[in-house]
Amino acid sequence: MADPLHFLSRLVLFVCLTLLAAPVSAATVRVLTVQGAIGPASADYLLRGIKKANDDQAHLIVIEMDTPGGLDTSMRDIIKAILASPVPVATYVSPQGARAASAGTYILYASHIAAMAPATNLGAATPVELAPSGDGKPAAPDKPGSSPPEAAKPPDTPSGDPKMRKAVHDAAAYIRSLAELRGRNVEWAERAVREAVSLPASEALALKVVDLVAVDLGDLLKQVDGRAIRMGGETVTLDTANAVIERVQPDWRSRLLAVIGDPGIAYILMLLGIYGLIYEFSNPGMLFPGVVGGICLLLALFALQVMPISYAGLALMILGIVLMISEAFIPSFGALGLGGIIAFVIGSVMLIDTDVPGYGIPWMLIVPVAAASALFSFFVAGMAVKARARPVVTGAEEMIGAAGEMLEDIEHEGWAHIHGERWRVRSNVPLKRGSRVRVLARHDLVLDVEPLQGEKHV
Repeated sequence: MADPLHFLSRLVLFVCLTLLAAPVSAATVRVLTVQGAIGPASADYLLRGIKKANDDQAHLIVIEMDTPGGLDTSMRDIIKAILASPVPVATYVSPQGARAASAGTYILYASHIAAMAPATNLGAATPVELAPSGDGKPAAPDKPGSSPPEAAKPPDTPSGDPKMRKAVHDAAAYIRSLAELRGRNVEWAERAVREAVSLPASEALALKVVDLVAVDLGDLLKQVDGRAIRMGGETVTLDTANAVIERVQPDWRSRLLAVIGDPGIAYILMLLGIYGLIYEFSNPGMLFPGVVGGICLLLALFALQVMPISYAGLALMILGIVLMISEAFIPSFGALGLGGIIAFVIGSVMLIDTDVPGYGIPWMLIVPVAAASALFSFFVAGMAVKARARPVVTGAEEMIGAAGEMLEDIEHEGWAHIHGERWRVRSNVPLKRGSRVRVLARHDLVLDVEPLQGEKHV
């Protein structure tokens, strides 16, 4: 019988060799891509992507970003998700030629790692939808390390707009808190808000606005390999040298939100909805225009609810449509139609009340849609007027004015042949058989008639 100690030592050796021979699972890097304006669709995509990466216990989340800015509410939702993420988040401004302007700058500052590709830029983080137009003078050039001149700080001037000062102070405090949290350049972060300055990648690295400049994603992972990141109360060391890269593309839900969330698409859906409902109300029972119009209008309202909508602009658009339709019913020699087109165009321009890039309605869309709306309104309303002017050919009303021939001599009531049928008729005057008569009224199955002009009665 073998020695038990010898057997146990051999067993321990076997287990150790098995563990050493077992393959070590490589770290997973989850890559999310954002291109275009930051809005509800991109926020939904990033929030669900970050949550999924946390659930899957990814080693690192990389957000590849190229954005001109976006909506404040969507930006803050993304930043909250980044700050609450137990997995480190690296925001990478890529590819070359990309930018992280406005909302993208805030997201970059909030990330655990801020990286840029060569020939990219960031900055211009002023809340532009609330900023005044100013005096038209060009802003002072941005010089690294120079102190901002007093004239370049419109929010601090006593004559500034109170609403604008409040928005800029709030944005400046927000980005300062993010810069202090991540240990980045606080002074330049505030200048990006107050003066709308920008920086290229090389200067951003020199001023410690970003952590590194990487040529591509592979270079980024090599540079962050071994970097220690403070996550809450503990320090995490990144191991990305042999990481497995998993790219997550937007699913059908995110793509649908991106399509209907486009201001131009929402604008067209709203018009289709309004015209569909108008056509359904004017022709009850058609069903198809009402169903399609209702769906389009609900989709448009869903998209517009997260945008800064001007209700005055929306009211002007509806008034313009009503005036254009009224032109066909009321002879105004074009006054109503012209006023409707003007109101519609002005309302379309005012509809999206913001200067955020990517969230305006371009003139290239407004002008053709206004022309098409005018033509459609005149055409449909004109067809309706012509239909009203046509004689009635069906129903009880069609008998009024119809001509017929008496089948017998009558004093007050008898039979006549009208529309190929025998009808009981009444007359205030005696009528002779074969005389022509005209229908005055109908009472159930009895018609009131009178002799046609030129016909002789008894």
